[in-house]
Amino acid sequence: MTRILLQISAVAYFAAAAGYGHHVWRSNVRSATVGLWALALGFGAQTVAVGYRFMHLGTVPVTTFDGGLAFFAWLVVGIYLVVRGADRLTVIGAVLSPLAFALTLAAVVLHHDSPAVVPEELRSAWLPIHVTLAFLGNAVLGLAFAVSVVYLVQERLLKSHRRGWMIRRLPSLEQLDRLNFRCLAWGFPLLSLGILTGGIWAAAAWGQFWSWEPREILSLLTWLIYAGLLQFRLTAGLRGRRAATLTILGFGLVVVSFVSVNLLPLPGRHGAGVGS
Repeated sequence: MTRILLQISAVAYFAAAAGYGHHVWRSNVRSATVGLWALALGFGAQTVAVGYRFMHLGTVPVTTFDGGLAFFAWLVVGIYLVVRGADRLTVIGAVLSPLAFALTLAAVVLHHDSPAVVPEELRSAWLPIHVTLAFLGNAVLGLAFAVSVVYLVQERLLKSHRRGWMIRRLPSLEQLDRLNFRCLAWGFPLLSLGILTGGIWAAAAWGQFWSWEPREILSLLTWLIYAGLLQFRLTAGLRGRRAATLTILGFGLVVVSFVSVNLLPLPGRHGAGVGS
């Protein structure tokens, strides 16, 4: 059942990407509507899939790599649907929907039946707290990534003096920069709380708050990038292209961290199918 629902979501997200892409390229309002409804359909199917897995496992369904991928895609799309608001922010969907499609397609390809019983080491009240905060933070930072991509595209179009009609379809650089900052202002505290609760959980379970395993090191590097970015934005007036580039770099580390710990034989407790 879960696999079928994820397949429906993947197809819907692909249709959303096509609709939003056509909207941006041809300035077609109807295509944007199709994109929105397709995105909502995919989110609805994925909501059922996430809910089914939650009831099956009795906890947040991220104990497998495919479950973590699907949960991440679900949060990214859900946050976008909540904050999209203004019409000129519709174009952000042209970046987020392909991201959601890629994550969901990977979840379909890697899908296997969830274990009937959660491993003993993961049976903790800290699991849903830790992974929900961490995934929420990463999802908001994923939105910041999409905003930053649109910012760089808009800046390049303005400098090239081409496709004036496309420029009019995109939000202004000022609006994109403000939205980038708001996403960072929400995503960074959530990411920090995710890391903190993970450390508290580790200390309670294994007597060690920090063990310097690869996942933790990558998380720390990601945290430092976003912490520095926010610090310089607040105190040194960093904004624009440099802020957008650093935001994209930070999200790249989020993706590398998540994928490497699940696909590579790295030492530590975060690998071997724990999608958090």
